[in-house]
Amino acid sequence: MKLGLLLLAALPIATYAQDSTTVNSSTEYPNTFSSGSANIKPFDNKSRRFNDWSISVGGGAAFMAHSDLTSFYDKKINWGYNAYVSIDKQITHVFGLSLIYQRGETKQKAQLDGPIGALAGVGTATTKYDQVALMGDVNFSNLLRRVDNHSPYRLAFHGYAGIGFQGFNTSLHDANEFRWSDTPKRTPLFIKQNLDINSLFYQFGAGLKYNVSKLIDIEARTMYIISGDDEFDGGGWADANNYDTATPGSKYNMIADSRSDNAWTVTLGVSFKLGKNLTHLAWHDPLQEAYYRTSVLENATTDLVVCEKGDADNDGVCDDWDRQLDTPAGARVDGAGVALDMDLDGVIDLYDKCVTVPGPVENNGCPTK
Repeated sequence: MKLGLLLLAALPIATYAQDSTTVNSSTEYPNTFSSGSANIKPFDNKSRRFNDWSISVGGGAAFMAHSDLTSFYDKKINWGYNAYVSIDKQITHVFGLSLIYQRGETKQKAQLDGPIGALAGVGTATTKYDQVALMGDVNFSNLLRRVDNHSPYRLAFHGYAGIGFQGFNTSLHDANEFRWSDTPKRTPLFIKQNLDINSLFYQFGAGLKYNVSKLIDIEARTMYIISGDDEFDGGGWADANNYDTATPGSKYNMIADSRSDNAWTVTLGVSFKLGKNLTHLAWHDPLQEAYYRTSVLENATTDLVVCEKGDADNDGVCDDWDRQLDTPAGARVDGAGVALDMDLDGVIDLYDKCVTVPGPVENNGCPTK
């Protein structure tokens, strides 16, 4: 008997759970059938809270560092310049790519050994170059920083490496073979390299970037440029004859053993971060949003609102989820606000004279026999 009563008590709940009414969750968040978080947003491009594009410009000094003719000669520095502009795309908060255009000029000197060097004196050369490169950017500060460190930071150490094409014009002057003279007829040595597939160069370096504001970063950067070309310093053509001591002519390209003239630049630049968000991906802490939400919850005072729409039938079930808004006064209800009918005879328990035994409505829920 007790088991039968227990089964009868569970039937209304089972009936409600198996109701065929289809529940359609709204596409708007939050809704009754979502997690209820007021901060749920669709995961799309518009929902990003950071920017990832920027434009950078900068300039500084340039030197012919490891070459036949160098910018550091006789304990003096022959200053040149380097300027750049780039379009930067941050791929992740650790790695980015830049399409960069560089333009500059270096000044360098050298003197040949022996009698020919004494006759020619100190040779001076100038190199004017244009370069286009694709450069990778690794943010070492983000790579090494603990992701659970939610203290703000404004300095970041970057590493760079890239490959590109270059074109250059050089001139070499000395007091002997490469000078302006009519008798004998002589001219300085001019070399032109067009910007094409034959002018590959490589570069790598490091920079220290400072986050000034949500719109601007400033950066001190140093780069080492490997030209792969022995003509880059203006020391002469890189033909076989230019390395043959048996042939006539000044052999400036044989001063250094390397067949690649390499340059070095030191620049100060500004990055303009594009977009409307408050942070850039390079500075965006992966857990920043979690810290913010936690802080809001910790410091917010939540007003608990119960039964915002009220309880019209006063059955103890809020109208927000009451499936029977006109329950008779005094009737016991289930969790959905539906009046209980223990024996499922169509007569609610409030009016049923035989609560546990089914009967017709005409007999107040009691059996006729």
